[in-house]
Amino acid sequence: MQVNDRVAVSLPTLVNLARTAAGLKLYRSKIRAQQSGGYVSRYKGRGMEFDETRLYQPGDDIRSIDWRVTARTGKTHTKLYREERERPVFISVDYRASMQFATRGVFKAVQAAKLAALLAWTAQQHGDRIGGQVFTEKGCRELKPQNGKQGVLRFFNSLVHSAELQQETASLPRVLTRLTQHARPGSLVYIISDFRGLDQQAELFLAKLARHCDVVLILVFDWLERQLPTQGRYRFTDQNKDLVVDTGDRHKVMQYQEKFNQHYLHLERLGNKLNMKFMQCSTGQEPADSLR
Repeated sequence: MQVNDRVAVSLPTLVNLARTAAGLKLYRSKIRAQQSGGYVSRYKGRGMEFDETRLYQPGDDIRSIDWRVTARTGKTHTKLYREERERPVFISVDYRASMQFATRGVFKAVQAAKLAALLAWTAQQHGDRIGGQVFTEKGCRELKPQNGKQGVLRFFNSLVHSAELQQETASLPRVLTRLTQHARPGSLVYIISDFRGLDQQAELFLAKLARHCDVVLILVFDWLERQLPTQGRYRFTDQNKDLVVDTGDRHKVMQYQEKFNQHYLHLERLGNKLNMKFMQCSTGQEPADSLR
C-alpha cells in the first residue's frame, strides 16, 4: 500500500471494494414487512411515502385528508401513500481532525471511508437506496438516499472531496441534529466515528434517531488510543506542535488506558440502552473482517 493510500482515500479504492462487499452477509432486522429490495426487514415508522392526492372517497382515513388541496379547490381530497420499495440506508462518516491519525494500518478517516464503501456497496446489491453524511469541523454535507450505482458513486465522491466542506463549525451534537432531520423514519443508519465529543446533548439526538430508525454505531480507533507503548519517551507531532510522552509513569499509563476503556464501555452501554447495534474496527484491521 502506498503512503498516500494510508492517509487519504481515493475513488478507485472505494470502487474496488464492490467485489469484497459481495461476499459480506450483514445482519438483517426481524421480519415485519416484505420489501422488493431483495430481503425482508423491520421498519420503525410507517415505511410509506407520498404518492398522489385524489378526491375523498367514503371509507378514507380522515387523518389522510390533504387540507391544503381541500382549501384550495373547495373539495375534500385525500393523500395516498405507497409502500417504499427500497429501504433508505444512511451512512454518516466522521472526517474530523481526530480521525486524521494512526500509528499502524491506515488513518482512522481512511478506515471509516472503507467501512462506509463496503456498507454502501452491500446496500446497493440488496436494492436499497444509499444516502449519507460527511462531516468535519468546518462543515457537514448530507446526501439524499438514491437508487443504484449512481447513488453509491455520488456518496463516494463526497468522501473523496471532503476538503471542500467550508460551511460552518460542526460539533458532534450539531451533526447528529442534522442527521435526525435528514434520516427518514424506517431508515437504516450507520454512524462511523471515534465519537470524540459525545456529550449528553449528542446522546439525546441519538435517542431521538433510534426511536424511528435502526442505528448502528461503528467505533474506529487506533491501538495507541487504547494502549500506550512500552516504557520510553515518544515524540508526536501534527507538523505544527510537538508532544513528548513519557510512558515510564505507570500511574499515568493506567489512567490513559482507563479513559479509553470508559469511552468504549459507555458506547456499548448506550447502544444497549437505545437498542442500537455497536461494533468496533481498529486502523490495523481489514474492514470487511470487522463487518463480518
